[in-house]
Amino acid sequence: MPIARAKALKFPALLSIGIIGSLLLLTLIVPQLLHGDPLALTDDILQPPSARHWFGTDDLGRDVLVEIIYGTRVSFLIGCAAALATAVAGTAIGSLGGFFGGVTDTVVTRLAEFFQVMPTFILAVVIVALAGPGLIRVVAVIALLSWPQTARVVRGEVLRLSRLDFVDALRCVGITEWRILTFEIIPNAVGPVFALGALIVGNAILLEASLSFLGLSDPSVISWGRLLSAGQRFLFSAWWLSLFPGLAILITVLAFNLLADGLRDMFDPRHAK
Repeated sequence: MPIARAKALKFPALLSIGIIGSLLLLTLIVPQLLHGDPLALTDDILQPPSARHWFGTDDLGRDVLVEIIYGTRVSFLIGCAAALATAVAGTAIGSLGGFFGGVTDTVVTRLAEFFQVMPTFILAVVIVALAGPGLIRVVAVIALLSWPQTARVVRGEVLRLSRLDFVDALRCVGITEWRILTFEIIPNAVGPVFALGALIVGNAILLEASLSFLGLSDPSVISWGRLLSAGQRFLFSAWWLSLFPGLAILITVLAFNLLADGLRDMFDPRHAK
């Protein structure tokens, strides 16, 4: 069965792609243009935004713009890694439950419900605090808390597709159940996963920033949450230390949310406006 033809992306989604692409381009080009070290200390302490330091400097004389650009790399890495792990785990678990049904479906559904009723942020704080900080642990925690949504969406799609006539036709010609699931059902069911993946990237960036703000992420890397945490002490005397990292988080998360809406409309015309 051929994969359904997708619609074109709408303007908000295209705008979000432009924003995300620009941020990625900045992380590759700007460090080479500025030749800046995010950890370099200077005598320009707590300088406001100027022609020399566009986003100002912090209490150690470090350029805030350079720190934000290096923090973009960390945020995108964590967001994309968490979304990939979530998509793989959620698709595998959800497709098993939706295709085979019975006890397998019951276990998958109840397990997903268990994770979805848990307070995500509090649980993430507890797990990271017990396991210790680190980017890999943060990605693992985000994937652990995010897979149920993907699994439930994939389960519904697989359940719908498995009842279509083409599946019975494949069984009649001797195609095995696993081959039908792997090569026919899953490729036609993963459309909504792309939309969820974009949404999970934004949520992962926001969650990592929250953990960094509390000092629970990797202390050896620069992240937007860590910049926000450092800037809260100078909230009224050096407003730029909190404003620009906060705007970076806001714009990036909003862009991924808009992209998720666009991908949802593209792969699922029932939600198109």
